[in-house]
Amino acid sequence: MSKTVIIGLSGGVDSSLAALLLKEQNYHVIGVCMSIYNPEIPNLRPAQNACYGSEEKQDIKEIQSLGEKIGIKTYTFDCSEDYKQLVFSYFKREYQEGRTPNPCIKCNSLMKFGLLRQKAQEAGIMYDYFATGHYARIEKDPQSGRFLLKKGIDEKKDQSYFLYRLTQEQLANTLFPLGHLTKDQTRELAKQKGLSVYAKPDSQDFYSGNYTDLLQLTPKEGLIKHINGRILGKHNGYWHYTIGQRKGLGVSFHEPLFVLDIDAQHNVIYVGNKSDAQSKDVFVSDLTWIAFEEPPTKPFRALAKQRSTSSASAVTIEPIDNGLHIIYDEPQKPFTPGQSLVLYQNDIVLGGGIITKKTI
Repeated sequence: MSKTVIIGLSGGVDSSLAALLLKEQNYHVIGVCMSIYNPEIPNLRPAQNACYGSEEKQDIKEIQSLGEKIGIKTYTFDCSEDYKQLVFSYFKREYQEGRTPNPCIKCNSLMKFGLLRQKAQEAGIMYDYFATGHYARIEKDPQSGRFLLKKGIDEKKDQSYFLYRLTQEQLANTLFPLGHLTKDQTRELAKQKGLSVYAKPDSQDFYSGNYTDLLQLTPKEGLIKHINGRILGKHNGYWHYTIGQRKGLGVSFHEPLFVLDIDAQHNVIYVGNKSDAQSKDVFVSDLTWIAFEEPPTKPFRALAKQRSTSSASAVTIEPIDNGLHIIYDEPQKPFTPGQSLVLYQNDIVLGGGIITKKTI
């Protein structure tokens, strides 16, 4: 008797091909997707190449149509209130406190790999595995018995950074059918198999418009200061800025400036030049570990990524009482509080946490 797989569908080429490949491997495949849009936020841009937007109903129709094309049944679950509480509230709170959130990581661990599976079970759908179209791999360590999260083989499309908060329970029965493929191979296979979405653009973010559309905060005038104390200009709200931002600062200076710090309490943006922006150490909290059964207690070496698109850099990790002190071998671009820093050993995800502060 064939095993049953539920697969999270987004309407893109990745999840569509993943579903088709699983069916060709003789799994009984069932498509599931989430309705997350909340009309309480008016006048949002269409989702376009994003997952949150006002044209969600049309997107769901396209997902259902793709399911019919592949030959699988598809279910849609209303997760809008949960998304509002678990992801959107977090997103807004982080910006209000002067940090930069990563809603995709939060959505993966709590919604896609958590609530969506729960919704399927509550609907009476019995399954053996859960699958997505992420570019990542899962292997079981024969020595420790732990499930390891590994990079996808396509370094440019690897999505393990966004999955580092998955638990052992979640990894145990998850499948990533595209982990061994490159993006080009995925598109070519989808084309060969007659999937109309083979050339559909990738989703770039969770919202295609300006994030301030979602925050709905009243403009509040504040100061832009150089770290030497000089006032350079004014702004309409600290939430319009992120650490490391260079363009669109609204001030002129004789050399490029970067946002170095955000004082949410006093509505002040601190800027400085490139040398001011670089740093070699950062603190990380709210840790989660995949490769280790017990959190490490002694310093060790690893590779770290502070952004999904950045290259992994060599670091020394020093465990401290409230998290980790990460020391880079080479100076780095500004660290952004609220973002995730993910640790690797070669292509294995060790774990990671949330950047809490940086040194200037």
